[in-house]
Amino acid sequence: MQAHPDPSAPGTATPDPLSIIRSRGYLRILLLAGLIGVPVSAVAYGFLALVDWLQAYLFTELPGMLGFDAVPLWWPLPLLTLSGLLVALSIRQLPGTGGHSPSQGFTAGGVPTAAELPGVALAALATLALGAVLGPEAPLIALGGGLAALTIRLIKKDSPPTAVTVIASAGSFAAVSTLLGSPLLGAFLLMEASGLAGAMLGIGLLPGLLASGIGSLVFVGLDSWTGLGTFSLAIPDLPAFTTPTLAMFGWALVLGLACPLLAWGITAVARLVRPLVHAHRVLVTPALGALIAGLAIGFAMVTGEDTAQVLFSGQAALPALLTAGAAWPLGAILLLVACKSLAYGLSLGAFRGGPVFPAMFLGAAVGVAASNLPGLELVPAVGVGIGAMCVSMLRLPLTSVLLATVLLASDATAVMPLVIVAVVTAHVLTGRLPDATGRRQPGQEPPTARA
Repeated sequence: MQAHPDPSAPGTATPDPLSIIRSRGYLRILLLAGLIGVPVSAVAYGFLALVDWLQAYLFTELPGMLGFDAVPLWWPLPLLTLSGLLVALSIRQLPGTGGHSPSQGFTAGGVPTAAELPGVALAALATLALGAVLGPEAPLIALGGGLAALTIRLIKKDSPPTAVTVIASAGSFAAVSTLLGSPLLGAFLLMEASGLAGAMLGIGLLPGLLASGIGSLVFVGLDSWTGLGTFSLAIPDLPAFTTPTLAMFGWALVLGLACPLLAWGITAVARLVRPLVHAHRVLVTPALGALIAGLAIGFAMVTGEDTAQVLFSGQAALPALLTAGAAWPLGAILLLVACKSLAYGLSLGAFRGGPVFPAMFLGAAVGVAASNLPGLELVPAVGVGIGAMCVSMLRLPLTSVLLATVLLASDATAVMPLVIVAVVTAHVLTGRLPDATGRRQPGQEPPTARA
C-alpha cells in the first residue's frame, strides 16, 4: 500500500477523512474489500495447504515410497538443489522477478501484475516446499494484493489508481489474516511496513481490517471443513511467568545489543552472495541450495537432531523448540543458531519468501540459549529474543513487540516490559550499524541487475 501525500506539502489539499468515510464511493470500496477478502483468503489457505502437503510428502513420505527404511541423512541435498534451480528458472524465465527480493528488507509495497503472479507463486512454492529458510508471509502479501487488484480491474477496467491500491492492500490483509496467530497482528504488520500515518490512516486501514477479519473467518471455516489446520503460528503449553526482575531487565539489554550483531551478520551473508546470484543465477542458486542442505546435514550429524530444525521457515518447528530445546545441551542450541543463521542469510540472498518466521525462530533459539543465564527464565528469554531479533531483521519496532508478546499468550502482560526494553535497544543499535542489506539510500541509482 502506498502512503498518501503529505497534507502539509505546498499545493496539496488536506483531505477530510470524515467526508471520505461518509461518501458512497468509500462504502462501495468497503463492500468490495469484504467480498474480495473471501476468495483471496481461500486462495491463501489453499497455497499454505499445498506447501504443508508438499513438505510432508517430499521430506517424509517419498523416501519410504522409494524403498528407504528411514529418511536418509543426505535427503535434503537433492531437494534443496532442485529448489534453487526452480527458483532461478522462475525468476529468469517468467515475467517479473518472482516477487520482492527478501535480501532488501521487508516491504509491503508494490503490487504484482497479472502476468507476474505465476512467477511469484512458483518461486515461493519452490522455496517453501523444498526447504529454504524463508517464510510464506511476503509471497502471500504479494499474491493477495495482486489477485485483489486483478479482480477490481476485471470488474471495472477504469478504476481509479487510489481505489485499486486500497483494494490491493485489503487483499494482502486477507491473505495473511491468521498466519501470525491473530488477524490484528497481521494487519498491524502491514500497516507499519507500508508507512501509513496521519489523518488518512483509518481511511486506508478500514478496508484492510474488514478483509482481514473475513479472511480469518474463512480460514477457520476451511479448517473445520477440510481438517487441514489453520496454518497459524501458535505456541502452546508454555510455563507460567508472573514477575520480571531487575536481573531480567539487565539481560534484556544484553540481548538487545547482541541480536542486532547477529542480524547484521545474516544480512551481510545475503549481501555477499547477491552479486554472484545476479551474475550466474541458474548455476549459483542451486549451489547455494546444496550449501543450505549441507548446513542442515552437518547439524544433524553433530547433534542427532532432525535436519528440519535448520531447514524451512521455523514456523512448524518453533513450538517443539520451546518445549524440547530447553533440554538440549547448550552447544547444540548454539550450533543450531549458527547453522540456521547461515542458511537464513543464503536464502535471503537467492530465494523468494519472507523474513519474519526465520527471525522469530532464531530469536526463540537465542532465548532458549540465554535461559541458561543466571536469573533469566525460559519464557522471558524467548520473548526478549524474538522481539530483539525481529526488530533487528525487520526494522518494525511496534510489530516486533506485538509478535513477541501476543505469541506468549497468558504470559504476555508480564513479559511485555522486558520485550520493550530489548526491542528499543536493538532498534537503536540496528540504526547505528552499517546497512548490510544493500538497500538503496536516497539519491542512489537503482541496481541494473534483476533482483
